[in-house]
Amino acid sequence: SGAEKMKVFLGFLFIAPLALPAGAEKEYSSFDSAASPETKSRFAMLDDVRILANGLLQLGHGLKDFVHKTKGQMNDIFQKLYIFDRSFYELSQQTSEIKEEEEQLRQTTARLQIHNEEIKNLSQEMNSKIEDLIQNKIQLQEKVWGLEDKVTKLAIIQPSTQDTKEISSLKAFVEQQDNDIKQLLKIVEDQHVKLDKQHNQIMELEDKLNHIELQELAENSFTEEHTEPEGTPFPAHNATAVTPNADGATPDCTALYNSGVHSSGVYTIKPKGSEAFNVYCEMKFGTSWTVIQKRVDGSLDFNQTWDAYTNGFGDLNEEFWLGLNKTYSMTKQGDYIFRIELQDWKDSRRYVEYSFSLGGPETNYTLQLTRVSGSIPNALPEQTELRFSTKDHDMGTANDFNCPENYLGGWWHSECEETNLNGRYVTPRSRGRLDRRKGLYWKPKKGRYYLLKSTKIMIHPTDLKF
Repeated sequence: SGAEKMKVFLGFLFIAPLALPAGAEKEYSSFDSAASPETKSRFAMLDDVRILANGLLQLGHGLKDFVHKTKGQMNDIFQKLYIFDRSFYELSQQTSEIKEEEEQLRQTTARLQIHNEEIKNLSQEMNSKIEDLIQNKIQLQEKVWGLEDKVTKLAIIQPSTQDTKEISSLKAFVEQQDNDIKQLLKIVEDQHVKLDKQHNQIMELEDKLNHIELQELAENSFTEEHTEPEGTPFPAHNATAVTPNADGATPDCTALYNSGVHSSGVYTIKPKGSEAFNVYCEMKFGTSWTVIQKRVDGSLDFNQTWDAYTNGFGDLNEEFWLGLNKTYSMTKQGDYIFRIELQDWKDSRRYVEYSFSLGGPETNYTLQLTRVSGSIPNALPEQTELRFSTKDHDMGTANDFNCPENYLGGWWHSECEETNLNGRYVTPRSRGRLDRRKGLYWKPKKGRYYLLKSTKIMIHPTDLKF
C-alpha cells in the first residue's frame, strides 16, 4: 500500500546516512575545518532529513494506532446498532402477533355467539315438538285407558275381530310414539351438552376480551391520582337557618338532622310554600344531605321525558331522580351547596362541590355553578346558564346538537362534552368511543373521559360565608 511504501522510503532516508564508512566520517572530520561551505550545508541537510524522517515515522505509527482504535469503536457501534435493529424487529413481530390473536379471538367469539343462538333456536323448536308429542301421548293414553275399560267390561264376552285390531293398532302407535319421544329426549340431552360446552367457550373468550378491555379501561380510572378519602369532612360553612315550618314539618334533610334524626333513609319533608314529599336523607360529615340523584347498577332507565324529570322517577332506596320541581322547592328557601360524588370501575372515589343557583320552571330550571372544592378536575361550565334538556324538550346548544337524544338522558347540557351523569349505564365490557360517550362519564374540558360505575348528587343548605 501507499502507507507501507512511504514507511520504507522514510526508513531508507534514516538508515542511509548511518551506513557511511567510519573512515569516511573520519576523513570528513579531518577536513572539516578546511571544508567548503557547500559541504557543510550538505551535511546539515542530511541531519534535517534524518530528523524529519524520524518525526514522520513516529507520526505514521500514531496515525496507525488511531486508525485501529477508530475501526474498533466503529465496529462496536455497528454491532450495537445491529442488536438494536434486531430487537426492534422482534418486538414489532410480537406486537403484530398479539394483534392478530386478539382479532382471531373476536372473530371466534362472534362465530360462537351466532352458533349458540342457532342451537338455542333449534333447542326451542325441539322442546316445542316434544311438548306436542307429550300431549299426543297423553291423549293416546286416555284412549288406551278407555279401551282397557271396554276390554274389562267385555272380558266375559268374546271380542270382535275389529275391536282386537283397533286395540293392537293403538298399542303399536303408542309404542312408536314412546320410542320417538325417547329419541327426541336423547337428542335434546346431546344438544344441552353441546350448549354447555359452547357456553363455557364463550365465557372463556369473553373473560379474555374483558381482561383486554379492563386494561384499556384502567387508563380512564381515578387510580393515577391521589384518592380522596370517603370521610372527607364537610367544609366549615355557616349553614343557612332553615327552621321547621309552622305546622312542624321539616323543610329539608338538614333540618331533620338538627331535630335529632341521625339515620340515613327515606323521610317526608315539606319545603316552605310546597307540598310534602318523600326524599332520601344521607347522614354524613356530621350533618344530613338531601339526595337528588343516585345511580348504582343501571337497573333504571334514565332516558325519560321532560315530565318525568320534572316530577321525579325511580325508587328512593335504589336508583332514582328526585325531580326538578322538588329540588327547586328546596333551593328557593336559601343558599345551598351542590355536591357530586363519583366512583369508577376500580372503586376509586372522587367528589366535587359547587355553590349554585337553580331557576324555576319559567327558566327551564337553569343551573349556574361556582366550584368550591373537589378531588377531580372540573367538567361543568362555571358562571354559565345551563338549561335542562330532555329528548322531548331540547333547549339546544351552541352547535345545535340534540344532547339528550344522542346521549340518552336529560341533563344540564352545554356542549355535550363536559359530562353526562344521566346517560345510559354502560359496563366495561362495552366497546367503542360512541357507546362510552353514551354511558356515565365525567369529561373535563382538557382531559380524558372518566368512565363511572356509580354517581350521587346531593344538596345541603349553606350561605358559603367563611
